Amino acid sequence: MKKIELEIVALSHSITQTHSYAVVLGEVNGLRRLPIVIGGFEAQAIAVALERMQPSRPLTHDLMKNFMMAFNIDLHEIIINDLQEGIFYSKLICSSDKDTVEIDSRTSDAVALAVRFGCPIYTYDNILENAGILMEEDDKKKKVVVSHTDEGSDDLKKLSLAELEALLNEVLEHEDYIKAASIRDEINLRKGN
Repeated sequence: MKKIELEIVALSHSITQTHSYAVVLGEVNGLRRLPIVIGGFEAQAIAVALERMQPSRPLTHDLMKNFMMAFNIDLHEIIINDLQEGIFYSKLICSSDKDTVEIDSRTSDAVALAVRFGCPIYTYDNILENAGILMEEDDKKKKVVVSHTDEGSDDLKKLSLAELEALLNEVLEHEDYIKAASIRDEINLRKGN
């Protein structure tokens, strides 16, 4: 089967499931999108890597990358290789000096590792046909959109720049990286970045 390369085009709250998020993968040089519902911790892990945040302590996926690097194991690619009853299955394609292996993985964990390693994400045409969405040409976006909408976003607008920066430090200490991204976005908006 021919592999189709995907890229992350959006990460946001899931509109279909409460307390869940969706990572939307888009076909590189194509119009099909693959929305995948993931948990909050996995969304945070992906957001931290996408936003290039530096947590005070390594998150689980950072630890995994550090472990792999310490033993000269490289992650070459991930493949979303199956879809059963609405659940996506993935494989990590890893190699060391002696061997190349495929390791089963939850798709959300595989994507979080792919972002950290900068490796490609692939799937097969039949998975895009069964679970993908076809976008219009005007809707195709070239940059990743991380949506941080929540009920507290209006409260951020009421704070001064100094208060926002203090709040950012506080939420980073508590390792709430999704909230930190919202605050950072508000700070950047005010600074004209």
